[in-house]
Amino acid sequence: MSSERVVLVTGGNRGIGRAIAERFVRDGYRVAVTARSGEGPDGTLTVRADVTDSASLDAAFTEVEQQLGPVEVLVANAGITKDTLLLRMSEDDFDSVVATNLGGSFRVVKRASKGMLRARFGRIILISSVVGLYGSAGQANYAASKSALVGFARSITRELGGRGITANVVAPGFIETDMTAELPEETQAQYKANIPAGRFATADEVAGVVTWLAGDDAGYISGAVIPVDGGLGMGH
Repeated sequence: MSSERVVLVTGGNRGIGRAIAERFVRDGYRVAVTARSGEGPDGTLTVRADVTDSASLDAAFTEVEQQLGPVEVLVANAGITKDTLLLRMSEDDFDSVVATNLGGSFRVVKRASKGMLRARFGRIILISSVVGLYGSAGQANYAASKSALVGFARSITRELGGRGITANVVAPGFIETDMTAELPEETQAQYKANIPAGRFATADEVAGVVTWLAGDDAGYISGAVIPVDGGLGMGH
């Protein structure tokens, strides 16, 4: 049964990551989440990890493997923002966002791929953003880190696609989370005006796409970028 597979969601204690973890639990998967603080939803195993630290990730994976089994579905979701205009952006503002959003994805995928290669099965799902290809003033660091996930997923697909492993990117638009709630109201209104659907998504709408990509019906989809953005990023 595919739904008994082991799933690891990074940053699964809040926002989109939490909704994704909840959806996998509901669908009967065995689910672990990484969190720097806080706990994942009911029914998940929470392991402490910082995606910028390989040693902490290795320990987290080892714990998941011992308690649930090898990770078969990986959702690389952990991410941060440090928004500011280019001329005010410090090197640390840039480097720390790239190290978490892109470097973190690299570290967790590298660690998970060992078990996936042994099993000749794996689902790698990278959570990007509409901003990755659409662009956003004040988010050069974030957009660069998120668009880079596309080249990463496509390279993984070319390397590992013959071993039963898929790698796809889900690019959410604006979602009702703590992160979007922090945006100024005029910015929110401006974005809603540009979204053909006229609203922000629920986190569960993103989670449904992620769980579908993890399932057997999506076994021949790899290297794809699936937007969940109400039409905001069309053509980008």
